[in-house]
Amino acid sequence: MKALLLVSELEDYTISFANGVAQHLQVVLGVPRRRYAHLASCFDPAVDLHLLDWPRHRSLSNPWFLHQLTRLIRHEQPNLIHLLSNSTLWLNFAAPFWRPIPLVTTVHDVEVHPGDSDTRTLPGWAPQLMVRQSGHVVVHGEGLKQMVLDRYSKSADHVHVLSHPAIHRYSELARQQKMARREADGTFRVLLFGRIFAYKGLEHLVRAEAMLKDLLPNLRITVAGRGDNPWIFRPLMGEAGRYDIRNRFIEDAEVAQLFLDADIVVLPYTEASQSGVLNLAAAFGKPVIVTDVGELRATVLPNGLGMVVPPGDVEELARAIRILADNSELRSKLGSGALAWATGPNSPEQVGAKAAAVYREVVGTC
Repeated sequence: MKALLLVSELEDYTISFANGVAQHLQVVLGVPRRRYAHLASCFDPAVDLHLLDWPRHRSLSNPWFLHQLTRLIRHEQPNLIHLLSNSTLWLNFAAPFWRPIPLVTTVHDVEVHPGDSDTRTLPGWAPQLMVRQSGHVVVHGEGLKQMVLDRYSKSADHVHVLSHPAIHRYSELARQQKMARREADGTFRVLLFGRIFAYKGLEHLVRAEAMLKDLLPNLRITVAGRGDNPWIFRPLMGEAGRYDIRNRFIEDAEVAQLFLDADIVVLPYTEASQSGVLNLAAAFGKPVIVTDVGELRATVLPNGLGMVVPPGDVEELARAIRILADNSELRSKLGSGALAWATGPNSPEQVGAKAAAVYREVVGTC
């Protein structure tokens, strides 16, 4: 069986997912050259990687690209096409020409996150149309499945749940480069990583830090990732000197070092579907504190990955940080659970096996 995967972004997710599926069936992957060329070595040799001259949304060359892409599909003759995201506008116009090949689309976020300026650049109809054109849909949790069923006229057996696989490429990079965690100096390091938009809950983390000013004098908080300027919350900080703010794109080696050095990773989100950051932290064996939004509780608690607090509850967030800061045994237990999950049931290979089963089901019903 051959599956052709297409995606224009989501590099970390795509690497984990494609590598995992390729352990179970033939995978052809089409991605933009400009985003993936430097990552080619991260793919398993079993992945037939095609670096495409994939235009940006506003480029006039998109019709020619779709023509070339359709030629590739006809040449490869896959049993199934899987769009790993529904956020590429122009693929809507090509999808009708791919029939009767079954089309599956992954919906990472049924609703656009508040303050997510990246996603809002895409017209609202585009991701919705792609879902409607797809015979089958993949989501990352039962709650998200229900949201898709409520919004779109899909039957329940055409909406499939596949977890977001663990992201191992940064921990593998750390091993390859023999990177080491900085020497213990008594500091308790908390990491907030990723795109820094309103829904990521930075304000709540800042307020929690202020509450812990005198209770945890050794607390240090790193905020790393591009997006909104974290320093707008400076008036709310208990002590600005306890912050390491890196408001920019973070290179791979720096990402690896940040997660090596962190004692815990926090996801104080006010809204979410699932989280790639959670899957990155697990690969490093780092305990997490998450809020009870989206699929985070359903992922963290059953798998023993960390602690869950109510969204927007600063006192509970501060309390959870202090509990983990004061209890190294608990941190070790949760970290071990996270690593076992990332290398076991949520490893790319095991998620890939479930994806392969979904593909066979889809092809068998067509």
